[in-house]
Amino acid sequence: MRVVCNGNPALRVKSLPVMSITDEIRELARRMIVTMKENELPGVGLAAPQVGINKRMIVIDTRPTGRKEKRSEKKKQLSPGEMLLNPLMPLALVNPEILSTSAETETCGEGCLSLPGVEGDVTRPARVLLRAMLLDGKEVMVECGGLLARCLQHEIDHLDGILFYDRIPKEQQEAANDIMAELAAEEAMLASAQRKV
Repeated sequence: MRVVCNGNPALRVKSLPVMSITDEIRELARRMIVTMKENELPGVGLAAPQVGINKRMIVIDTRPTGRKEKRSEKKKQLSPGEMLLNPLMPLALVNPEILSTSAETETCGEGCLSLPGVEGDVTRPARVLLRAMLLDGKEVMVECGGLLARCLQHEIDHLDGILFYDRIPKEQQEAANDIMAELAAEEAMLASAQRKV
């Protein structure tokens, strides 16, 4: 699957709920996970709008990957969401929503598969209460922290037509404007070429 970039209309539209978990939805999830993991720059999350499909589904894999990260994770207190969801990753979340957020915030650098070359500092709540459905139809409602909480907020923003670029400081937006314009021009050329085919 192709990851669409800035300028693609799917990134700026509020996505529709998934009405039922079908074989088509399961296949979309499988293909999104492959796309997320095998991208030139592998990601920790991917939302359906990022592959041009405006359905409320995301895929995530925020598990630590290196030995150093794994040792660090053992030392820190995992959130209930990390304890529940990490063993299931990579996984798809259908119709995910954030029911509440912590007052405590954290600022961290973010990037996005749909905005290659753009980075910026985003302040987000440190913990969120997530409700979502798994592909087996089970509903989860759990408090999430750490990278999982940040990733969930970033990907759910995509479902609402919001890019992390919208949340970075103005000076960082201005520094990224040339890249954003280049991505939009490339996306317009691709759309034009597809219309001609």
